[in-house]
Amino acid sequence: MDLIVLIGSGAVGKMTVGQELVKITDFRLFHNHMMIEPVIEIFGKIDGSVVSKLREDIFDAFMRTEYQGMIFTFMWAFDMKEDWDYITSVAKRFEDTGGKVYWVELTADQAVRIERNKTENRLRNKASKRDIAVSEDRMIREETKYRLESKEGEIPFENHIKIDNTNLEPGEVAKMIKERFSLPARGANEMMNRVFLEEVREDELELVHKMQIESFMPLYEKYHDECSPAIESLDRIKARAAVPNRKYYFIVKDGARAGVINIGNNNPEEKKISFISPIFIIPRYQNQGIGYAAIQKAFELLPDVKTWKLDTILQEKGNCHLYEKCGFVRVGEEKIINDKMTLIDYELKKA
Repeated sequence: MDLIVLIGSGAVGKMTVGQELVKITDFRLFHNHMMIEPVIEIFGKIDGSVVSKLREDIFDAFMRTEYQGMIFTFMWAFDMKEDWDYITSVAKRFEDTGGKVYWVELTADQAVRIERNKTENRLRNKASKRDIAVSEDRMIREETKYRLESKEGEIPFENHIKIDNTNLEPGEVAKMIKERFSLPARGANEMMNRVFLEEVREDELELVHKMQIESFMPLYEKYHDECSPAIESLDRIKARAAVPNRKYYFIVKDGARAGVINIGNNNPEEKKISFISPIFIIPRYQNQGIGYAAIQKAFELLPDVKTWKLDTILQEKGNCHLYEKCGFVRVGEEKIINDKMTLIDYELKKA
């Protein structure tokens, strides 16, 4: 997993640039005050040991996600050996996973930073900065007590860039960083970390039925297919759920039920072949990449399956694109249902 370290003096814009980077890359932001503020709120002051423990837990948990990497902000006192030791140890944790570390130092004139210390975004995210007079005095003390800007050539690491953002907007700086290091744009990993499959209980099948009707009714009204899931009975759903080798799962995004997927095989002994039938996303959650993430999660649930099968409507190009993006290929004969609708089969074979 990769790491972007955003370095710089107080109010230089580390958090704000990090927020802009999140919008255009597959990295997540962990700015320094995400741990500092809760500790101050609970203890009434900064307790460095508690902050450090919380950071370690975040690092450990984040490394188990599927993101490209993390953006970590750090005010580095270059004349303090402790800071060198700490930030290099953080970098090593990410490098030990096989990831790359990118070092981005931001600098800006003090007068500009004093004005940035008052911005709405900063005060909203950092409660300890809301007493402007105290916050400004603390910032000035820090930069007179410590050396918070590197000397020429002092940072010895690869992938280092120093940017004077005195007159640059945060979005501009984020684009410079992305382009300089060829960082990957936001992609499927974003949704993969927000979606999970939750097994449907027997008493939840009525909800599945309602969601299925909501999801498939627009297609039924378009094609008038008498085998449409939109007109399938609750008893049929219960019968499918009772098959030993098939299971229904809610597709959950950000804690909300966004759809349903059923996977497995009607043959209770079959472990190598699985069908996806049905899969649906309710209308208000469609076109967000949730279906793709749900199918990938299904693959993870049944790692021993070597062949996945499903069918879809030929005329629904968005559905065809989704399944082909997941690696499915068309097989077999087309099945004409009526003069408006044709069913086609898809198959994916795992190595």
